[in-house]
Amino acid sequence: MNSQVGTLPKSGFPEGLREPPILIGSISPGELDDQVLSHVYRKPPKAWFIAFACTSTALLIGLSMIGYTLAVGIGAWGNNIPVGWAFDIINFVFWVGIGHAGTLISAILLLFRARWRNAISRFSEAMTIFAVMCAGIFPLIHVGRPWLAFFLFPYPNQRGIWPNFRSPLIWDVFAVSTYFSVSLLFWYLGLMPDLASLRDRTLGRVRKFIYSILALGWRGAASHWQHYERAYLIIAGLATGLVLSVHSVVSFDFAVSLVPGWHMTIFPPYFVTGAIFAGFAMVVMALVVVRTTMRLENLITDYHLEVMNKVILTCSCLMGYAYLLEGFTAWYSMNPYIHHTFMQYIAGTYCGRAGRPSRAIS
Repeated sequence: MNSQVGTLPKSGFPEGLREPPILIGSISPGELDDQVLSHVYRKPPKAWFIAFACTSTALLIGLSMIGYTLAVGIGAWGNNIPVGWAFDIINFVFWVGIGHAGTLISAILLLFRARWRNAISRFSEAMTIFAVMCAGIFPLIHVGRPWLAFFLFPYPNQRGIWPNFRSPLIWDVFAVSTYFSVSLLFWYLGLMPDLASLRDRTLGRVRKFIYSILALGWRGAASHWQHYERAYLIIAGLATGLVLSVHSVVSFDFAVSLVPGWHMTIFPPYFVTGAIFAGFAMVVMALVVVRTTMRLENLITDYHLEVMNKVILTCSCLMGYAYLLEGFTAWYSMNPYIHHTFMQYIAGTYCGRAGRPSRAIS
């Protein structure tokens, strides 16, 4: 073993082709636990309370606005047509996309044995769970009567009414609920060794009791690690499929419609790429703040940010290709409706120049 964590073993590769160290400095596993777990017992600084007060204020404003929406109806968001979608579905797609980065970093990079994911996996997995929870709020509001949302779940009932399985809204119920369950299980399974470390370091009886229950008897034995690695890989395989399927199902909400410009087969890969693009961008923005305020520069290094920025750059190129393909489809399909809609993006009412008359394209 190497005496320095993050130092790579000597190999036949040239120095320029070797992976940079994933940790800065010489640090033992015990010192690594001390640095990470010390934030649990340390009193938060004044800046944390200021940030908590700001986010709590935003939460109260959001809850107030949701209460107002439920009181007066979803027309408050400009959704006055029963079959139309507005602010709520836009937010739903946004939050589901943000949650994709966590599963991608944890599951897919685990299968590819990317060692740099270890420093940011817990953070991204937690962000995934909270993002999916936020995403689940907006379809409930979209139905207009959230207290009747249980009508969407297929279960035997005395009403004799089953949901319409041809509706994309039903597809979202299955996709998002499955995605949330697997992401929560994946996050909790990865936390078990950390919860055991907290259990062994905690002196308070109440905290020690809670950590003992959550750790599920983890003792770090060889058999524990063997079952842990096997279960972790199985759930990572399931989560990898969900990364591709969940946002593809979300894209079907739009692709199965007859709206010109939406009824296209490129929507599933376009949405998946956009979700990874937005999710990684959110992770990078949050990590820049976390690594500075919590003094984790030696754990979350510039190398981690550089690799994630390369992923963002790759996804941006794919997104650019999708936008170019939209214009190519409008031209190549010779469909007058798609052609007209696309020209409205270029020089019509959708291009952002208010007041300019649009030219009809036949």
